[in-house]
Amino acid sequence: MSLEATIRARRGACVLDLEVAIASGQTLVVVGPNGAGKSTLVDVLAGLWPLSAGAVAIGGRPVERAAERLRLPPQARGVGVMFQGLALFPHLSALANVAYGLLARGVPRLEAETRARAWLERLGVAEVAERRPAALSGGQAQRVALARAVIVAPDLLILDEPLSALDVHNRQSARERLRATLAEAPGAKLVITHDARDLVALADQVLVLEDGRIGRSGPLAECLAEPGSPYLAAMLREQGLGPT
Repeated sequence: MSLEATIRARRGACVLDLEVAIASGQTLVVVGPNGAGKSTLVDVLAGLWPLSAGAVAIGGRPVERAAERLRLPPQARGVGVMFQGLALFPHLSALANVAYGLLARGVPRLEAETRARAWLERLGVAEVAERRPAALSGGQAQRVALARAVIVAPDLLILDEPLSALDVHNRQSARERLRATLAEAPGAKLVITHDARDLVALADQVLVLEDGRIGRSGPLAECLAEPGSPYLAAMLREQGLGPT
């Protein structure tokens, strides 16, 4: 399932004006300075903030067309989101959080919970299945939120800073696990990060967002060889990546 979007949106001082396309099976990694509009982009695609103009199509299916006043609600878009704030349901166990999306789609409880346990085990947090979010570490909570997002096999998977709560010692192994998870996810995938190592490990395509507009975009190899954006060049240089 692909994503094709022409986005014109305003939220406060943030004005988005860009086009985004992700082929089925591909991962687009979005980077940019604070205030560039990354969170607004997530909310627009998820159906949480309206377009002023433009259109969004997921898997060739229009989910929003501003000119026609077509705007499907979040639950009807086929989008799975792991928010930066995680947004886990505090009154539900980790297992129930992960199974929630399947239950909402009519999957029988036993099957939903079996599949949820399998995802928790796959992401290395099977032992927290019965704990509520308040009893989880930051890294555990992030992996539970990731499981909840991917278990429904969404047409568009959005991960907003998926590794930010992990310390340096755990981040590399989690990055490898996430890379494998994304490689198996069938739809279009969009990842937001501030870490150049995440960018290099996860991206097929790169989009640099600056002041609501595209500062640079293209295949990962091209962007590493020729960053084209001062922000991207500095980001890569800090980690000893990209051209010297």
